Amino acid sequence: MTTDESAPSPVDGASVVRGGPHRRRSPWQESLVLLVLAVVLAIVVKTFFLQAFYIPSSSMEPGLVENDRILVQKVSTWFGGSPERGDVIVFEDPGGWLTGPPDTTNGLQDALSRVGLLPSGGHLVKRVVGVAGDTVTCCDEQGRILVNGVPVDEDGYVAERPAGRSADVDCNGPMIGCEWSAGPVPDGEVFVMGDNRDDSADSTVHLCLPDEVDCARDPFVDLDLVVGTVFAVAWPLGNARFLGRPDSFDAVPDAG
Repeated sequence: MTTDESAPSPVDGASVVRGGPHRRRSPWQESLVLLVLAVVLAIVVKTFFLQAFYIPSSSMEPGLVENDRILVQKVSTWFGGSPERGDVIVFEDPGGWLTGPPDTTNGLQDALSRVGLLPSGGHLVKRVVGVAGDTVTCCDEQGRILVNGVPVDEDGYVAERPAGRSADVDCNGPMIGCEWSAGPVPDGEVFVMGDNRDDSADSTVHLCLPDEVDCARDPFVDLDLVVGTVFAVAWPLGNARFLGRPDSFDAVPDAG
C-alpha cells in the first residue's frame, strides 16, 4: 500500500472538516425558525387533534362552570365518526343561538386563538341527548326525559332543580316546561341540551311548539358545525380533570 506523502496529515486531536465552510445562523434567525415551526405545529394540532375553549356561561353547571378552560378532541370525528348520546360537544352557532354581546379581543389574542394558542370563543357547548332517528320527549312522572321511549337517569350531571319550583316545571327540561317532544332527529344532526336545565338556551328553546304559527326555528345542530368532543378541563388547576361519556344512555335503543 502506498500513501501520498504530499497530503497533509491531521493534527492529533483535531477533526477533519470536509466540504465548504458552514455558516451558522444568527440567534434571531434560529428564534424565527423555531417560532414558525411552533405556529405550524399549533395549527396542525388545532386542525386535526385538539382545540382549547372556555366556558362563557353557567349553562353547563355543575360539571363545567363559567370561565373553565376545556380541551376538545377531534380524533373521534375522523373517518366519518360522529358524537354519541351523552357526549359533551362544542359546536359553531347554528344561527341566533348565542346571546349577549360578542367577545372582545385584541389583534394578538385573535391571532393566537386562530392558531390554537389561546382558547376560542364564539361557540356553544352542550350535551348530546338525541342522535339521528331519535325522539326526545319530556317527561315521565319522575321528571326524566325519555329517548325513544326510555327514561334517562341524568342525576349524575344535571344541575339540581331549585327548591320551590312549581310542579308544572319539576322536570329535567324546564326551560319550556315539561310537555314537549322533539324528533325524529334528522340524519346528520343532533339534539343538544345544557346540564343546567334552568339556564341553557339549547335545542329545547328552539323547538316549534304546537300552538305556534309559522315557526321557522330549527332545534337541531348540523354535524358539520361540531368542532369536537370535550375530554378534559385544563384550567383552573383545582377543577382540572378528564371527562368521559356517562352511562345514562346505555339502555336507550337505536331508533327503529
